[in-house]
Amino acid sequence: MNRLAQATSPYLQQHAENPVDWWEWGPEAFAEAKRRDVPLLISVGYSACHWCHVMAHQSFEDPDVAAVVNALTVPVKVDREERPDVDAVYMAATQATTGQGGWPMTVFATPDGEPFYCGTYFPRDHFVALVEAVGKAWSEQRDDILAQGRAIVEVLAPASSGRGEITAGLLDAAVGQLTKGYDDLRGGFGGAPKFPPSMVLLFLLRHHERTGSPEALEMVRHTCEQMARGGMYDQLAGGFARYSVDAEWVVPHFEKMLYDNALLLRVYTQLWKLTGDKLALRVARETAEFLTTDLSTERGFAAALDADTDGVEGLTYAWTADQLVEVLGADDGAWAADLFKVTKEGTFEHGSSVLQLGMDVDDAAPEVVARWRRVRRELRSARDLRPQPARDDKLVAAWNGLTLTALVEYVSIVEDSGPQGSLTEHGHNALAIWAASGNLVDHIVDGRLRRVSRDGVVGTPAGVLEDYGCVAEAFCAMHQLTGEGRWLTLAGELLDVALEQFTDGEGGFFDTAADGEALVVRPRDPSDNASPSGVTALCGALTAYAALTGESRYREAAEAALATTAPLIAKYPRFAGWSMAVAESHLVGPWEVAVVGGDELARTAWRHAPGGSVIVSGAPDQPGVPLLADRPVLGGAGTAYTCKDFVCDLPVTDPADLVRRLTAR
Repeated sequence: MNRLAQATSPYLQQHAENPVDWWEWGPEAFAEAKRRDVPLLISVGYSACHWCHVMAHQSFEDPDVAAVVNALTVPVKVDREERPDVDAVYMAATQATTGQGGWPMTVFATPDGEPFYCGTYFPRDHFVALVEAVGKAWSEQRDDILAQGRAIVEVLAPASSGRGEITAGLLDAAVGQLTKGYDDLRGGFGGAPKFPPSMVLLFLLRHHERTGSPEALEMVRHTCEQMARGGMYDQLAGGFARYSVDAEWVVPHFEKMLYDNALLLRVYTQLWKLTGDKLALRVARETAEFLTTDLSTERGFAAALDADTDGVEGLTYAWTADQLVEVLGADDGAWAADLFKVTKEGTFEHGSSVLQLGMDVDDAAPEVVARWRRVRRELRSARDLRPQPARDDKLVAAWNGLTLTALVEYVSIVEDSGPQGSLTEHGHNALAIWAASGNLVDHIVDGRLRRVSRDGVVGTPAGVLEDYGCVAEAFCAMHQLTGEGRWLTLAGELLDVALEQFTDGEGGFFDTAADGEALVVRPRDPSDNASPSGVTALCGALTAYAALTGESRYREAAEAALATTAPLIAKYPRFAGWSMAVAESHLVGPWEVAVVGGDELARTAWRHAPGGSVIVSGAPDQPGVPLLADRPVLGGAGTAYTCKDFVCDLPVTDPADLVRRLTAR
């Protein structure tokens, strides 16, 4: 009997008809393994994962394979996005024992959950042989297997990474290390596969704001241009794919993840704010539109679009020159092939090409821009008639928090929507922001966050540290946008839970709550990878909340937690992007800006305040808004009060004076 039909996760539901007798992760599966005296087969993946689908088709849908799996194991299917804690534990085991990791992840464990054999994708025949070998070893070499499981768990036990001082010198040195690994020709860091370094880019932007470093700014500008002109960016509809399989940003892995696009929206928004770059503005707008159309639901933002369409990578997105002519006609088809780098040989598979942008359309002549827009629109309409990738429409708390924060920044900076009430003028963005904020409130059950929901039903998995950090920061953003005290209250309540339930008692944090489900080890990972780590997400939220409320204990908690990331910053800055971005905010303040009685001053603050600043506007002494307390309007004109490190300057009434103050180094 397969038990996945009622799962919250679309990924689990994709396996509900498998002949494999899947169980969801939980005590029932462990009890069944003990009752039958067989090992667990823990299969971890996610809905947008191409090779997860391949392994499912080759092995899990095969009755003969299923018969072997069912006879020799208790198979457990896990959605890594729904249970990042489970994924973290077994990914650490996989990396420790094989030297690499990835998904699908295939782990054999004792009935107590101790892993003794780990791997990733296995072809059908290899997988069957492996299951049979594990079954034989379980029967004939039980003591060796149990000892191996215990040894792996001992290796996995997370140790404190130490502490260090967050200084300007540490961050300056990190920029130096990043510069050495920077790809001067193609942007980004390292070789293939090349991932969008969104949090490192945000750090470099904040570093430039603090120091004036032209090198830091140019690394961001160049990388953003190369990514936006490559195949990883959807040249017809906007939005970024997960990564490029090559070092030139040509061929993407086609899945589109919510967290990537949320973080990159922040990057392009902030880049435009600093430079006025037209490409950055266009990509920010298109990414916001992608989020609020392709990934929006009535309640928030869906997790991802699949890598495959009907089991084929790139089926929706790739083009041949003949297909362009078929849609556009001979003249426009040939022009589009040149513009989008569609070659006869192809840049992808079977002679097809992924669209890239071979011309600087943002500064082109008006007639060229008009033609590009028309061609783009016609190709998009034709592409919409093709089979489309499936959408994973579960709502992940942390990722919705990241998206909400990014959209608030975009609306406030790009669309000049600082003052309360003006959000209603902004169409899809407004609807998406309100839907996501309401969804995140629904995720709070009995004062605790839940990780996921779907179709209005909140799932059972408990929120992990990144959920608390990202959602609390989103509530701080909503407080700044609306001037409503309830958002700040909600943020404080979540942060109080995090400080109580996730602390290690030494300034650091675990990724799971103290009263949560006990795993074979309690995970903690300070590194920023595809999205902020739990501890750095919490640091960002604590920093914003302290600035908005003036409550220093939250600032002190953020500083203590940041100190635990200092060794990582010193050695591996590419994996400490958000740690460093938050640290930059601490070095400059961050700025706290309160505006009373002046919409123009509020717009000026949003447009010019350094990243990480907090900005609130509204009436003096507005209930529930600490930054507006005891802040009168001076001389009948709008007035801006600026502070940092809980120390305030004299108020200003002239937008030009406010700009000079916020941009001074």
